[in-house]
Amino acid sequence: MSFEAVLPVWRAVRDRFRKTMEGLQEEELTLRLSPDTSTIGFMLRHNAEVEYMFADWFFKKEAPASVTYLTAGRAKDEGQFHQLADLLRLLEASDLHVTEAMRSLPEEAWDQPVETMIGTSTPREALGRLLYHAGLHAGQISLIRKCAPAERAVQES
Repeated sequence: MSFEAVLPVWRAVRDRFRKTMEGLQEEELTLRLSPDTSTIGFMLRHNAEVEYMFADWFFKKEAPASVTYLTAGRAKDEGQFHQLADLLRLLEASDLHVTEAMRSLPEEAWDQPVETMIGTSTPREALGRLLYHAGLHAGQISLIRKCAPAERAVQES
């Protein structure tokens, strides 16, 4: 099974994620459920960074030199990611980057295990992990959008 076989699955999930993120309002980017959880803006930045990391680790395409990882490990979310247009551009660039990385991967490499700092997966399995990751954060963002304004209203009363 080649890139052409996995591309429709990637596009279906990733395009839905993009459309959802394009529906955000800039003032929502600093919303979070509690002081010790991530903001929506942080999650968007993180999702793009993970796409670049997976492109490098599993699909052998390094991130551009201009990409800096700011949300990995024990990075602190201080609400610093609050420019929607910038985040959407980064997400678009990371999507294009990982898609091109997948396109460039030889067919025989899709099922070869790759050892990384997050464990061993084949590129095909890594794509599943990447789809799951985007879906997980999309769900968290939906929950924050639904609950965070109500939380704020309760705290202000």
